[in-house]
Amino acid sequence: MEAGERSVTGAARRAPRYRALPEKIGSIVLVFEAVVVFLAGLSIYGLRALPEPIAPWWGIVAGAVVAILMVLTSGLLRHRWAFAVGWALQVATALGALFVPAILLVTLVFGGMWAYATIGGARIERRVSAQRAAAESETD
Repeated sequence: MEAGERSVTGAARRAPRYRALPEKIGSIVLVFEAVVVFLAGLSIYGLRALPEPIAPWWGIVAGAVVAILMVLTSGLLRHRWAFAVGWALQVATALGALFVPAILLVTLVFGGMWAYATIGGARIERRVSAQRAAAESETD
């Protein structure tokens, strides 16, 4: 079916929205990180790593909340502000290393992937856009 044609039901098909490289890679990183962050919350609970006045089950709650926010943010990366939320979630993950130092490794690995997705992905996207524009101007 060609662009703009109508399907059997009569409704016109729309082309899928273009997703930039930082959005594509960033959403993948956040969803995989969400699983690991939830497991980190479980380890905070299991190790009873929170200070004495705080109940250990708050580790599970914190891990679940941050994981849910990561999944929700991954779906909102079409907005510029969602990348700032993603960076804030990286900081929240890093704060978990105060209770379980091994979480610092998670922060370094996924924080590095997030930085590549946002910074490196934007740089690649700019270069590809410039190449497309140059190719289109040559064909005209």
